[in-house]
Amino acid sequence: MTALAALPPDREMEFAFSESDHRAIADMVYAESGILLPESKAKLIYGRLARRLRACGLTNFPDYLAMIERDAAEKARAVDALTTNHTSFFRENHHFEHFREHLWPGFAQRLATGGRVRVWSAACSSGEEPYSLMMTIAGQDVRAAERLASQDFRLLATDLSPSVIATARAGRYPLDTTRAMPASMRQLWCRRVGDQDELHPALRATIAFRELNLLRSWPMKRPFDVIFCRNVMIYFDDATKTRLLSRFADQMVDGGTIFIGHAERIPPDVANRFRCIGRTAFQKVS
Repeated sequence: MTALAALPPDREMEFAFSESDHRAIADMVYAESGILLPESKAKLIYGRLARRLRACGLTNFPDYLAMIERDAAEKARAVDALTTNHTSFFRENHHFEHFREHLWPGFAQRLATGGRVRVWSAACSSGEEPYSLMMTIAGQDVRAAERLASQDFRLLATDLSPSVIATARAGRYPLDTTRAMPASMRQLWCRRVGDQDELHPALRATIAFRELNLLRSWPMKRPFDVIFCRNVMIYFDDATKTRLLSRFADQMVDGGTIFIGHAERIPPDVANRFRCIGRTAFQKVS
């Protein structure tokens, strides 16, 4: 590949994009995030980073590559631009059903007697996953969500992307997005604000949204009862998946549960640390 192909025929390429440009960007993104960007992603890379070249007043990719090597903030913006953040409310709903039926009754009893429960949404994107979990817990009872704020329950929601964390923290979504909720949930938990739906404050009260790169150091000291890390490892190679899942196991209580995406699998090198307890639901065993 010497230049990017397959752009619409009525549009000329604004910037040259060589094989070496693609390789340098792919190597940078892999080092920063573990995400693989093969040659099939060249059009995506060009389309998303061409906007950054214009914003920076640059005319070629080599100059942009030189810039991100010396400018950490711009490198973060480049990685953010190349991160795929596709999600929806109650996506892969069988995980929320498993949580409600098999895990939450025990957690609720623990909290009622002064115990501690910690859940981590480890790639929360724009927030639909942790908010769906809070609605699963509270059901049709606002007071149940409010009560959690006075108990030792916390839901940590993290993502690599600053832009999606900002969206998640705001708790406001386009109407097309909230239509994915069951109608009864939407009626109870959403308030129309202009052309968006704002989620109820009780849902947001126990969620801590934070920027976090899963490949870097983690500041959390105490273990989690449940970890959701769904539809992220599909972008990783097996070595990165193995390292990440081993770290997750170390960060979980004995017998803790991890949910992964429907197209994801536990690599053989770490399979002895988990046992399957449901559809892409696994329990830590060591």
